[in-house]
Amino acid sequence: MAVSAAFAPIGWVLELTNIGTLFAFVIVAVGIIVLRRRDPDRPRPFKTPWVPALPIVSAAFCFYLMYNLPLLTWLRFGLWMAIGIAIYFLYSVRHSRVRREGEVGL
Repeated sequence: MAVSAAFAPIGWVLELTNIGTLFAFVIVAVGIIVLRRRDPDRPRPFKTPWVPALPIVSAAFCFYLMYNLPLLTWLRFGLWMAIGIAIYFLYSVRHSRVRREGEVGL
């Protein structure tokens, strides 16, 4: 990332940073709702107030901000996500803990 950021125009880097951060916030907001529904009794040292209203509003505002970014930023973001997912799955095929435990017979 540092090398590509050194050669890309600063506007592109800023827009990709914006969309990536907003996307992460959306994932966190949705994750709060999912975890509250699937595992309501889990001990939590910190609880988000007004669930599910606050996470829904948070995700909606983040989507609104993402929506206002240029189409080219969305295309770059999709490309980076595709590259990241490909690297993740190519790496995980050989380094999966579940796969290693299955081979050993645990």
